Amino acid sequence: MEKDSAYKKTLPEGCRHCAKGSKLVLFVTGKCNVDCWYCPLSEKKMGKDVVYADEKKVDKKEEILEEARSIDATGTGITGGDPLSEKAERTFEYIEMLKSEFGNDHHIHLYTQTSDLERIKRAYGSGLDEIRFHPHLKNWNRIEKTDFPALLKKIKEEMDIDTGIEIPCIPGKKEETLHLLNEVGKLVDFVNLNELEFSSTNTEALKSRGYEHKSDISSAVKGSQEMALELLEEDIETSAHYCSLAFKDGVQLTNRIKRRAKNTAKEEDVITDEGTIIRGMIETENGKKVAEELRNIFDVSEELMWYDGKKDRIECSLHLLNHIHESLDEKCYGIEIYPTSDSLEVERWPLD
Repeated sequence: MEKDSAYKKTLPEGCRHCAKGSKLVLFVTGKCNVDCWYCPLSEKKMGKDVVYADEKKVDKKEEILEEARSIDATGTGITGGDPLSEKAERTFEYIEMLKSEFGNDHHIHLYTQTSDLERIKRAYGSGLDEIRFHPHLKNWNRIEKTDFPALLKKIKEEMDIDTGIEIPCIPGKKEETLHLLNEVGKLVDFVNLNELEFSSTNTEALKSRGYEHKSDISSAVKGSQEMALELLEEDIETSAHYCSLAFKDGVQLTNRIKRRAKNTAKEEDVITDEGTIIRGMIETENGKKVAEELRNIFDVSEELMWYDGKKDRIECSLHLLNHIHESLDEKCYGIEIYPTSDSLEVERWPLD
């Protein structure tokens, strides 16, 4: 696959939607009953009871559907924290809502560490199509002595749901990882191996254990990819997939923002090959009033010039601003932004 990702046998259905950029990432809570030292969750989410749909912080559940429509979502990945921990009822509600709105073909997968069979049954009954387990690292080399294999057997017997294991590739833990995969490979439909990554919340824990960055421009951990590709060569009794950090950022995210740009861009926005948007921006006080005055002066619609209340600035067509900026007293810029709900700014340049 692109960006050094690879798989053998069959790629999981949830990953197919993800690779196309058509998967909504639904973060239902930052609460989790397990403390993994390598968890890359951000400070704004870790341990906090918040909900996000892609980059958008959700205050009401209808915003989840709005975000899904903005990317023409064909599926949803439900994550956390742990979606089946103390906020499981919220997860069941969201699954039912998504299936009701988009139909049974809308594929939903979920990540969890729970061993609570009743909660898993509730999620399945709500419409869950695929479940991905993350056993705790301390149990990888003794997984057969835990209740996890029995849980997987119960799921296989009682539910028609795709079941998998999804874990990071931790350099130095190859034997433990291989033991886990060999023991449970025959009980699951797939195994996903993710490239381990540095984040603001796990850097201290990773560095204290001797881990290094893959390169000066990557937050991936050195040696994680090599280990994953070695594991794909092993004779594991199920499909196996390695997802690189570069694939997540350079393929999955890029494809998703391209879909969002297509649906949310303004009339004269310029959409780049990467899916970012280029437009004009005017910095001024009393932006709402100034925007209205400028629209009247230059006889343009609100589609071509508008006030962004969240960022307290005027945005407009760059083509228009290139024509009128010399007659304005305000500071004028060209900007490149992501077409996400937070409109993250990539670059700005002054119009002289």
